[in-house]
Amino acid sequence: MKRILLGAGLGLVAAMVMAAPANAAKTLVYCSEGSPENFNPQMNTTGTSFDVALPVYNNLVQFERGGTKVIPALAESWTVSDDGLVYTFKLRSGVKFHAGRDFSPSRDFNADDVLFSFNRMWLKDHPYHAVSGGEYDYFNDMAMPELLKSIEKVDDLTIRITLNTVEAPFIANLAMPFAAIFSAEYADALLKKGTPERLDHAPIGTGPFQFVAYQKDAVIRYKAFEQYWDGKQPIDNLVFAITPDAAVRYAKLKAGECHVVPYPNPADIAAMQQDPAITVMEQEGLNVGYFAFNTTKAPYDDVRVRRALNMAVDKKAIIEAVFQGAGKPAKNPIPPTMWSYNDTIQDYPYDPEKAKRLLAEAGFPNGFETDLWAMPVQRPYNPNAKRMAEMIQADLAKVGVRAKIVTMEWGEYRKRLQQGDHQTALFGWTGDNGDPDNFLHVLLGCEAARAGGSNVAKWCNEEFNNLVLQAKRTTDIAARTKLYQQAQVIFKEEAPWLPVAHSLVHMALSPKVVGYKMDPFGIHRFHGVDMKE
Repeated sequence: MKRILLGAGLGLVAAMVMAAPANAAKTLVYCSEGSPENFNPQMNTTGTSFDVALPVYNNLVQFERGGTKVIPALAESWTVSDDGLVYTFKLRSGVKFHAGRDFSPSRDFNADDVLFSFNRMWLKDHPYHAVSGGEYDYFNDMAMPELLKSIEKVDDLTIRITLNTVEAPFIANLAMPFAAIFSAEYADALLKKGTPERLDHAPIGTGPFQFVAYQKDAVIRYKAFEQYWDGKQPIDNLVFAITPDAAVRYAKLKAGECHVVPYPNPADIAAMQQDPAITVMEQEGLNVGYFAFNTTKAPYDDVRVRRALNMAVDKKAIIEAVFQGAGKPAKNPIPPTMWSYNDTIQDYPYDPEKAKRLLAEAGFPNGFETDLWAMPVQRPYNPNAKRMAEMIQADLAKVGVRAKIVTMEWGEYRKRLQQGDHQTALFGWTGDNGDPDNFLHVLLGCEAARAGGSNVAKWCNEEFNNLVLQAKRTTDIAARTKLYQQAQVIFKEEAPWLPVAHSLVHMALSPKVVGYKMDPFGIHRFHGVDMKE
């Protein structure tokens, strides 16, 4: 059956590639692990959806390829006032927008596009705010509506952003996918036609690649943008072949039909490393995979139950079986490679008998029934959520907790999880900007505990929240470190998650691929990548 599916998928990709212009010399095929929710990075929090938007858009600033240093992009320079509240951006001149099937730009990028892009997320009366559902989870989870005081157009090539409070990671935040810059002219044209939602599904940007076509759950095709402000890309065509099964991705790579493959099965990595026709890249992931408890629902509103389940699960056995040498135990919500990691914290021991006693103390001497949500796709922080869920289910049964495993399509899973429909769930995170705030505030802060927010434990602890807010509002690294380390102690005591693992991330490539760099934030960028003949 796998052979039939593989052949069908390869035929579809081949057909899409052959449809490219005759003078197209180089095509790179990326075997992506899933389908995007849409093509608007303002509305998503998953790497799968960020990946498809990255070729199309630019931000005011960006991270250097393969690193965490912030460098100029659509803003060629910026200044910050002495009080840390006013940021003035000098915009790059002569930047061209893509054209689309029903849109041709009449002007270059300017300050109006920056205003449109941020005001859509910020202003509830903006004509685009409610389009496509109007959910801007990252923007809201990072408390941007409260942080921003004003965004002003000084002139066509100057933007001034004023904050209400100091925000230490602000510039790094602007390099994240949610801060992508859209075409205000394209948005206006679609609004007049009565089709504003096309902005989110037929993307137009200033990025290195121009969107061509999307066949749902099958193929996404891009072409290099000839007028890209930083120069035309070495490859002419970029194809995303949507291939959820890791074994099929591996087969396509060996057959030469895919050139870059993410998230290989851990069991296949050794064979890949021994194959001269495959290049394997690896790096320690800036990530955490975790088992979250919905603290707004009984019995998980009782800290004794949450601590009991932390002691009921054999984390070491899970890491050996699921990660197979490519993961290390997690005890904190941030990875050990991140500054402010509190290594003095002691993890809960694996102790089923103590877990039983705690459950009895909480009023559950015979355990209880619960759901256990598991992702349907591989993620950098969890290569096999189904297997992990089965092992957790077996461990919980030993202490009397009867768990029913629940799964669903990835986009629906994330949406319902963020709404808080679950009791317990497997989830995870890969950092987006190298700052602890991106884990501690975005995943565990009170703002993010709202329905739709990224705090899927729906946990709001005022003491914890105050510490992470204080840390955001000072630029002193020593002071921020102390605050974050205190916050991690509270997290451990309150146990809204069972942190499972930090993974080693692998990418498998054809030797034909030149210049690909793994991204520390777990997304996949093809700017600057070439292909050997």
